Amino acid sequence: FSYSIPGNGPSGICLSYLLSGYRPYLSPDSVHPNPILHSKLEEARHLSIPEQDLEYLSEGLEGRSSNAVAVLFDTLLHPNADFGYDYQSVLQWKLEQEHYIPHIVLGKGPPGGAWHDMEGSILTLSLGDWMELPGLKFKDWVSGKRRNTKSDRATPAEVAAYYKHYVKIMGIQRNFVESTYITSVARPYREQEELDGHDSEDVAPEEPCIDKENGEPMLKKNWEIHGYRRAADGSHQPFCLFAETVILATGTFDAPARLEVLGEDLPFVSHSIAEFEDAVGKGRLSGAIDPVLIVGAGLTAADAVLCAHNNNIPVIHVFRRRLNDPSLIFKQLPKKLYPEYHKVYHMMCTQLSTVASNFYPPYTSYPEHIVLSFKPDMKVVLQSNNGLKKVIKVSTALVLVGSHPNLFFLKEQGRNLGHLPNQPITCKGNPVEIDPYTYESSKEPNLFALGPLVGDNFIRFLKGGALAITRCLELRQKKKRHRLVESGRDDGVS
Repeated sequence: FSYSIPGNGPSGICLSYLLSGYRPYLSPDSVHPNPILHSKLEEARHLSIPEQDLEYLSEGLEGRSSNAVAVLFDTLLHPNADFGYDYQSVLQWKLEQEHYIPHIVLGKGPPGGAWHDMEGSILTLSLGDWMELPGLKFKDWVSGKRRNTKSDRATPAEVAAYYKHYVKIMGIQRNFVESTYITSVARPYREQEELDGHDSEDVAPEEPCIDKENGEPMLKKNWEIHGYRRAADGSHQPFCLFAETVILATGTFDAPARLEVLGEDLPFVSHSIAEFEDAVGKGRLSGAIDPVLIVGAGLTAADAVLCAHNNNIPVIHVFRRRLNDPSLIFKQLPKKLYPEYHKVYHMMCTQLSTVASNFYPPYTSYPEHIVLSFKPDMKVVLQSNNGLKKVIKVSTALVLVGSHPNLFFLKEQGRNLGHLPNQPITCKGNPVEIDPYTYESSKEPNLFALGPLVGDNFIRFLKGGALAITRCLELRQKKKRHRLVESGRDDGVS
């Protein structure tokens, strides 16, 4: 395959949709509310968006992504969404088979990725419309599935089913292979050249070589991908793929972030909200005298607080940030849409450990505290920002401080790809460093990344990566065809 995409969540699905030949054009009667952007779109109305200059179109736009093309594509799909407007998309989609680019999308489970592993009944952070992919409105799809359509927010079970259905209804399932586990992605030729003492920068990524069987010239493949497929009987079937280009769409839910403190591996310490919800559901924590310790100030930690609170389980809630920190996620969510999270934030602000109380509260907040260590006797040592230490007894501890992508299959686990040299890739602090208009890695040619790996954690914005990558690959295919024609080797195959 020319192009291999590890990861079959929304990033991989959206990219496959575009690579399959679906093209967005400015709709005939649409007027974008941004007059400058609209006049730019009018200049090349006859061209699809991937055929236009994305840098020119995205110039001057602002939004909740640091990636310019992500903001551009989002404002075309959801004009002025961050101002509370519900404008229709200004795009119309056409399937143009001649733009099909051969690719394969590899995933462990069904299309939808980590959405199939999430709790099925909780509401998602984003509006249902914001979870949708191009060409199939989530609202239209879900209206045929729900009895109650009052909530604009969706459940993970609905979103997972939507993504699985999307792949089928768009006719792109031929590009997807399930039950695949990648163990290695490497450049064998380049590594051999480095061993031979050659400078890899001097070697063309598509250097012609001769097929030994028929003497015909062929292209040397950049990447070798090893892994296995899990069969229905549980057996492993090894595979090896060669690809000119690898596009990382693996998301960020693979490896929970750790505190890296003493005792974090003790049996009573967990990093999984699913395990906690399972224990609560089976009644293992009911009637517990000692509270549950929840560490973290994100939405997953808030979900755990709500789960414990709704089941009358006492909570000690510890987090590093101050309560008025503008980067707290609760400050970015409208109260009307997210009342349950604002309830948690209200508890965080009012039920403080410093407030004297004659009774043992069901919830106690410890802002600006860190965990120093976990002890085998179920005690936890906390430290405040002014250095004061406190020892508390808990029934269980839940560390929910985010998650990191697991890029174990890459050389040095991908540590060479981020903005910070030789540091693990993280979605906020150290995303993959990319060219902003192609999403190609700045450190590795013919390696691309999109979605959370480049800092776009919201599904609204990962679609921009799919647009940028599609434009880049299409331009390269045209150049390749042009070279083949010039050399007299064009056989009509793109």
